Amino acid sequence: LPQHFQLGNFPNPFNPTTTIVYQLPAAAHVDLKIYDIRGRQLVTLVNETQQPGKYSLVWNGSDSLGRPLSSGIYFLRIAAAEWVRVKKITLLR
Repeated sequence: LPQHFQLGNFPNPFNPTTTIVYQLPAAAHVDLKIYDIRGRQLVTLVNETQQPGKYSLVWNGSDSLGRPLSSGIYFLRIAAAEWVRVKKITLLR
């Protein structure tokens, strides 16, 4: 099992998809969302309780309605228990 929380993605910058990876050392409710540069929430990727372990998912650069987003800087935010991290990601179309 992982010893600490971790968040990353590859590739970054990306086109057309990026793989988001994170690990949890303990069970926690995970809230993983994408925000734009203005702070508007665009899509929720994970919103559930998860067991300890390593996780990965692929984001295709679209919003919650499936519309492709334009090139730019976005923010990947994860909250799990008391742990919160924000990572800047860049989409190049």
